[in-house]
Formats: sequence, C-alpha cells, structure tokens
Amino acid sequence: MTIKFKILCVGILLSVMNPLFLSADTNERKLWIDHLSQISYPILRYTAVDSLKIMMPVYTEATRKFQYLEALGRTICGIAPWIELPDGNDEEGLLRRKFRAYAIKAISNAVNPSCKDYMNFKEGNQPLVDAAYLAQGLLRAPTMLWNKLDKETQHRVLKELKETRRIIPGNSNWLLFASMVEACLLEYEGECDDERLINGVERFIFSYYHGDGMYGDGANFAMDYYNSFVIHPMLTDVIRIGCKHKLDKFDFYRKIQWPRLQRYSVIQERMISPEGTYPVWGRTLICKNGTFHALAETAFLKLLPEILSPNQVRSAMTAVLKRQFPDSVSSFDNKGFLLIGFVGEQKNIAENYVSSGSPYHCMTFFLPLGLSGADPFWSLPCQEWTSVKAFGGEDILADHGYEDNKDQQLMVEYQWVQLSKRKKQILIFTGICVLILNVLGVIKIYQFLKYKK
Repeated sequence: MTIKFKILCVGILLSVMNPLFLSADTNERKLWIDHLSQISYPILRYTAVDSLKIMMPVYTEATRKFQYLEALGRTICGIAPWIELPDGNDEEGLLRRKFRAYAIKAISNAVNPSCKDYMNFKEGNQPLVDAAYLAQGLLRAPTMLWNKLDKETQHRVLKELKETRRIIPGNSNWLLFASMVEACLLEYEGECDDERLINGVERFIFSYYHGDGMYGDGANFAMDYYNSFVIHPMLTDVIRIGCKHKLDKFDFYRKIQWPRLQRYSVIQERMISPEGTYPVWGRTLICKNGTFHALAETAFLKLLPEILSPNQVRSAMTAVLKRQFPDSVSSFDNKGFLLIGFVGEQKNIAENYVSSGSPYHCMTFFLPLGLSGADPFWSLPCQEWTSVKAFGGEDILADHGYEDNKDQQLMVEYQWVQLSKRKKQILIFTGICVLILNVLGVIKIYQFLKYKK
C-alpha cells in the first residue's frame, strides 16, 4: 500500500467523520447562493412573466387562493437582504442583478389588477400573514428593491397592505403580522394605525414572554419553532422601525427584546447537532430550514452575542443546509417548485392550512447573504459549532439561561419614566414622609429604652 493511498484513505475517513472537514474546502457562500437561486427562481421568474398561477402546482383547493402571495411574500422576505447589496460584475453580482429584476417585476404584477398573477390581499384571513412577510422583505431592501419600484407599483403595494386592516388578528403570533404591515406603512408612507402597530409589540413584551428568551404563541407556551418562524424576527424588525421613527417607548422595547433575541440565538445554535440535524418537533415543519429565521436574523443584523462567533454560526448553518437539501433526496418537482415536506416530499407532515407556498418560508434562512463576502460571517475560516466541540470532547463553556431579573429592572425603570411629573412628585414626597416617620420612630424607641434604664 503506497503512502499516497494511505493519505487518501485517511482523508476520506476524516471527511466522513467530521462534517466540518467537508465544508472547509468548499465555497460556502456559493453553496448558499446556489440554493437560494434554485428555490426562488420559479416563484420570481414565473410571477415576473405573469404565469405563476398557470405553472405553480396546487397542493389543496382550500388553500389555492392563498398560495401565490404566500410563496412570493416568503421568497421576498428571505431574498431581500441579498438583493439589497450593491451590484458587481462578478458572477454573484450579475446573478443578483437578474434576480432583482425578477423581484421588481414580480411585485409589480402581484399588485396589478390587470395581471393574471394579481394576488389575493382581500379574501379570507390568510392574506394578513402573507402580506406581513412581503412587508418585512420590503423593509429589508429599502434601496435596491422598494426604491426601484415605480411610483404606481409603490402606491398599489401600500393600498394592498391597507386591505389587510379589515382582518382582526387573534391573540397569537398573528398580532405581529398586523404590526409588521403597519411598520412597513409607517416607513414608506409616514403614517400607520398606531394601535395595530403597538398592540402586538406590547402583548409579546409584557404578556407572552415565558423566560429564557422564549415567547408563547399567545398566553400559552408550545414547544415549536414559532419563536423563530415569526415572533423574534418580526418583533425585532417592528421595534427597529419604531426606534428609527423615534416612537414613544420603542427604545425601551429594544432594550428588552435584543437580549431575549440573543439568548434565543444561542439556543438555536446549540440545537444543531454535529451532523447538521436538529429536533423535529412542533407544527409547520414544512418550513424546512426556515426554522432558523431567528438565528439568521441575529447574524444578519450583527447582533450575535459574544459567545457566538459569526463563522461558527455560518459553519453550523451550512451543515443544516446540506442535511435539509441532500443530494440523495429531491426537494423539487419537475418544474422546480418545492415539494411539501421537511426533507424531500413528506405530505403527512403537513397541516390542513399548508399550501404549495408554505415551504418557501425556508428562504428566511438565507438572510446572512445580505452581508458582503468580506464580512466576518463569510470571510473567517470554518469553525466548529457548540455540539461539534462538545461531542468531540473539547472543553466548552457552561450554558446559562437569560437572567430575567434584568428585564424586571428595566420594567421598573420603564414604569417610573411613564409616570407624570405630578405623580413622581407625590411619590417622592410620600417617600420622604415615610423616611421621616421611620426616623422619628427610631428616636422614640431610643428615648423609651433610655427612660426604662
């Protein structure tokens, strides 16, 4: 056996044993872009040529009227940060230019009543959900997407978003869909429905938080991925817009939400096994790697906590991408549309509200592509993530839950700030009176004890 053959055998063995070794020699950014373009192409391209309703398969008749906006909204939501990057003449830059053109034309057709692909913002309640994802995507690409839409299309988009105001959201993550739509209207029109904007934010900040970075989907807690699908990303983006417009209380909400998001991002990173798998639990698993919307958002906004290096997160997410879309299992039909399933086609995993557009939530995984190739997320070398280190016998730091007493301190400060000047004066006066009475009481006790002696 030659030395070269022995080295080859050792290399193959290492690559099988360590998923990180495999990714070390590949262009991870290109891998991500290849998946992003393959997934989004049929939605953007067919809508751009006004033929999505002709080409897209229908999963159930009950959800047919919703599936088109559902697919487009989620696709724009995920691809927008990449589209927002400036053009270049390299392969990626040319590809981005092409997909931006598709996205601009697709949005134009989606809100044009004269087009065959004019989408449903009015019928049923589901359009509130899908409009919110579209709104979130538009907020993520203000320069290279929103500003590239012609004035008529912008007007039509805002008009269609307002159509969703007739939908009253339940006390669940749906509150944040209404908040997201209003945040988009505030950003691009300068006004919004204040109650719909603020209601979702305050409900989650004050009433639906269960501790350690985890929200309930309403008052009750469920072990699913809705903290990542919807709650953390939408709550964060609505608060960002509120802070930008200097709305009352929103800087306080930011101080509460950012640490909660960071804690949840730590939990998400630790969920990823050395093999790139993660727990298969909760509803709407057909969103595939959209499970990591929150982690992707945290990385994209450069809000990762110090204990998570950006290249560590990239390496972990790349491992997930390879497992979610393995070469051995097809995730696409013969027209290029995503199949219903967690990996490949698995129809029994789908709930009755799922449509052919639902799997495109997986596009939210690709938010870090909105960071340039020179950003540390992409430029730093591959790094083992937490579970690889742990199962490799490496000494790792202990995991600590989020200290919720910090929230309580902020809540006290918030309540004090919200008091009127008159009430503050009354409280201060009352406190001084109580202090004086206490001092007088101590003096009386001292005199009494002295007399007794």
